[in-house]
Formats: sequence, C-alpha cells, structure tokens
Amino acid sequence: MTRIDAWVWAVRLYKTRSAAADACRAGHVKVNDVSVKPAQTVAVGDRVRAWVHHREYVVEVTELVSKRVGAPRARQCYVDHSPPPPSKEILASIPRRDRGAGRPTKRERRQIDQLRGR
Repeated sequence: MTRIDAWVWAVRLYKTRSAAADACRAGHVKVNDVSVKPAQTVAVGDRVRAWVHHREYVVEVTELVSKRVGAPRARQCYVDHSPPPPSKEILASIPRRDRGAGRPTKRERRQIDQLRGR
C-alpha cells in the first residue's frame, strides 16, 4: 500500500510531495470520488481525480510506486481517463485583466462572478 500524496507525487501529477499533501488537505485529490487525507492508502484499480493547475486529471492506478520515477516510467503506473483540455479558441475567448490594472471595480466584480456562475 502507498500513501496517496506519495503516489500522486511519484507519478508526477504534482511537482513536490508537500504540494501533493496540501492538495489532498484542500480537497483537490479524490480517490473513488471521495476526498481523502494525505495518509490515505491507494490500491491498484482505484480511480484518482486530481485538480492541478486549473485542470482535472482522472487516472486509474495500475501500479504502486512510492519513490518519484521518470516521466516515461510514471506514465506506465496509471491509465489516463482525463477529459481533453479546452481548445485554444475557448481559452482565448476568456476575458483576462491586464497585469497591474489594479483591483476590479464593483461592476467588473459582478461581471466576473456572473461568468463564474456565482
């Protein structure tokens, strides 16, 4: 058995083990659709959902590793069931504020909340 924070770090979903543990604590890592703590064990056949850099990864565990391995070896430890990333057209259509433009006004905040569905 391997800890979930060590496994997602070992297969390179997260850059550091502490980042993987923080993601588990924040609820960004789920095993079989259940939020888990960093010490939760993972077994072969489990389905892991991880939210990394504004993208969801859905992987099925095929091999347990507890030490970080190279990228080609890491890809052999899981089967990727992730949805495809959004197209470049969709990413380009998302409005973005210029860096250094200051805080959004009340009107802009309402528009941002409306876009995010809040």
